[in-house]
Amino acid sequence: MAEPLESPGDLDKDQNPVVIPEVDDTSEIPEEISVVKTKKKKKKKKTNTSGGIGDSEQKTEDQTVSADINGTEQIDTMNEDMPAKEEKKKKRRKKNKNPGAVNETVNERGPVTNTTGILLLYDGTYCEPALPRPVKRQTEIPSIPISELYPDGIYPVGFEMQYTDDTVAAQRFTTAEKRALDIAQNDVYADVRRAAEAHRQTRQYMQHFIKPGMKLIDICERLEDTARKLVGENGLKAGLAFPTGCSLNFCAAHYTPNAGDDTVLSYDDVCKIDFGTHVNGRIIDCAFTVAFNPKFEPLLTAVKDATYTGIKTAGIDVRLCDVGEAIQEVMESYEIELDGRTYRIRSIRNLNGHSVAQYRVHGGKTVPIVKGGEATKMEEGEFFAIETFGSTGKGQIHDDMECSHYMKNFEIGHVPLRLPRAKQLLSVINHNFDTLAFCRRWLDRLGQTRYMMALKSLCDSGIIDPYPPLCDIRGSYTAQYEHTIILRPTCKEVISKGDDY
Repeated sequence: MAEPLESPGDLDKDQNPVVIPEVDDTSEIPEEISVVKTKKKKKKKKTNTSGGIGDSEQKTEDQTVSADINGTEQIDTMNEDMPAKEEKKKKRRKKNKNPGAVNETVNERGPVTNTTGILLLYDGTYCEPALPRPVKRQTEIPSIPISELYPDGIYPVGFEMQYTDDTVAAQRFTTAEKRALDIAQNDVYADVRRAAEAHRQTRQYMQHFIKPGMKLIDICERLEDTARKLVGENGLKAGLAFPTGCSLNFCAAHYTPNAGDDTVLSYDDVCKIDFGTHVNGRIIDCAFTVAFNPKFEPLLTAVKDATYTGIKTAGIDVRLCDVGEAIQEVMESYEIELDGRTYRIRSIRNLNGHSVAQYRVHGGKTVPIVKGGEATKMEEGEFFAIETFGSTGKGQIHDDMECSHYMKNFEIGHVPLRLPRAKQLLSVINHNFDTLAFCRRWLDRLGQTRYMMALKSLCDSGIIDPYPPLCDIRGSYTAQYEHTIILRPTCKEVISKGDDY
């Protein structure tokens, strides 16, 4: 920046008057100190003699004002290129034709959003919004409800997978129509994602809590208490979807300890932890296997791999039998060595996954885990529990041991009951569980006593269905992994997936 000039009355070092040289107005001014201002004249319209409006003539001049050192100004006028200005006017008119429309294309300012609020990238492709972050930090022993961690009602999204079975399915992720259908279900997704986040945090805590030497009933009660707090239990609006299964070794499913059962978890046991949460009847059915002895690792790996194979195969218009065939192929490619003997890991053929409906854990469709199931197709918008069971035994289960799981028959209508105690117990079940599964421990928790005769009467009348433990041959070992998925219009989402599995 130049220093300011001295006034004519100043003196130099020799006390001589300072002479200021005259500046010629026509001299050139350095480019870096010139100031340029552009002014545009208003458009003038000519009218025809007939009274109509004639063609408008644009007379725009750029007035370049150059300021010299003494403050004098020199104005130069140039005519702009008319064709370029006309081109800009045409573009401006096109934009103004539909001012309410939202631009979904790229602009120079960065990402834009369309009318549905979906974030777009610079090239116009779909992009998920940023992951929601909790406003609080969860306690070491989880106790803060998920709804308080995410008060705005936006919960973490599960693992999303694009459909890749054919060209049409692959385009679903970027189709505006499918995205609009997807957004229409945001309320449903919010409920099920809240239940999923409660399930994730509960099981991650329990994986560190479970140790050899603990009673199974203590494990189940700690898990259920934690899950109730996180999901924000509120009658039938939110809570547990079914009792906690903790089936051991040859028992594959549907076992939970009744009152007085003091079974202890040992180092050499293989324990399947299967529990569910729900919000407004939107159920998360998810399970994992705990084994402390590393010799069982091949069994767990085989079942986990088979479950993820089923998830990858599942999709809109995919036949259920094709999912089962893919699962069996992967499951039975594994083997395990136990005590010097090699066992082939088999899929348990009479256990399977299932669709999940609102307030109904078994929604009507079954997902086999062996070849040769139904040819029924999966449909858009459906929920499925993809679960697989591997066994070192025969791969065939049967009812065994004392029953603990019960569930009201979803299809049954009114059935007259003679026993007053049975009527009273049914009223308690309808009020607290409705069509969700329950166990005898939960009836004890509600203060019910001496209810076994009434419960048997309800089972005999067909109102309540018993679900006894399902077991392979004794001496064998079974494992289970399970996830809940949604077949969304744009993609399939593994809602229950977490960092653990």
